[in-house]
Amino acid sequence: MSKIRMNTELRNKLFNKIKHTFENEDTQEREAYLQARESVDHHYKYASELAKLVVERSYPTDDVATLRHFKKKYGNPCDVVAKDKCFYFSHNEDTDEDGDTKETKSHFDFGLFGNLNGSEYEHEEGKKFAVAYFREELKAKDCNPDIYAQQNENQDNPHKTKHVDACMKALGSTSHHSYQGDMSNQTGLTKEFDNPYYLDVIGTSYCRSRAIACTKDEYSKFEEWRIAKGNLVAKHQTWIDTITKQCDQLKIGLKAYRYLSEGIELATELGIQVDEAELIRTNSTGLTIYNPSNLASMIKGMKNKTQTREAKILARKQYEESLN
Repeated sequence: MSKIRMNTELRNKLFNKIKHTFENEDTQEREAYLQARESVDHHYKYASELAKLVVERSYPTDDVATLRHFKKKYGNPCDVVAKDKCFYFSHNEDTDEDGDTKETKSHFDFGLFGNLNGSEYEHEEGKKFAVAYFREELKAKDCNPDIYAQQNENQDNPHKTKHVDACMKALGSTSHHSYQGDMSNQTGLTKEFDNPYYLDVIGTSYCRSRAIACTKDEYSKFEEWRIAKGNLVAKHQTWIDTITKQCDQLKIGLKAYRYLSEGIELATELGIQVDEAELIRTNSTGLTIYNPSNLASMIKGMKNKTQTREAKILARKQYEESLN
């Protein structure tokens, strides 16, 4: 058998198969990422239960029910109860260098795209958390949840924007920062993720103007939860960095190989079994172009030939007979 020459399609098939193996190997970096995601679930459960306790301490459920009763009775003038998933929590248990009491407060957003730096404004870190958390779900939707990690050192560009937008759409959010009570832009995974964390608050102004009192210990627990989210982003970045470095070298090697057998030998050395026949069978041009017999037939078929009327009738008759 003649050697099968490499082409772009075969290189891409080999590259994707080997990359898929890299992504599913039980490495320390992948395990750290998976553990970080489990830790996020644990911290979310604890912090959301604590948030409910702290918020209802400031806005008792009986008061909320009473105000809703008056709204039903008197309408908009009594419309002062709303749903929210982000809160300013504060405590006054610290002192400054003069011994005076000082307020410590920060913004904590329980939504999927909630910031990791304490700001109430939209930030890329929240999106990085979202794609890292729902990585498998996004992969299943043919999205690239690793785009932020892969483009970590690059500025915004069309390639990055294209994949980020696709991820955001797949997650079900076109407006990633939802203001108080605004759940209209949420669908799918975003809505499913955010819904459990909405709590009743009194006051229609933005959360910045209504800091909710908590203890220093409670505040620390909220910080631990937010740190756990940031840790997931960091572990995802570290894991994808290792895959990217391997894939960069893989591209260089595959580009240099002239024959398919060299690529298969590389895969074998990496412990990855590749079926050459399957690669060729599913390849649109491999056998047709590089097998001498098939190539000759293809070229002959391209030649202009003059056929008599009798020859055309005979060819048609033979074709019809072959169908029976």
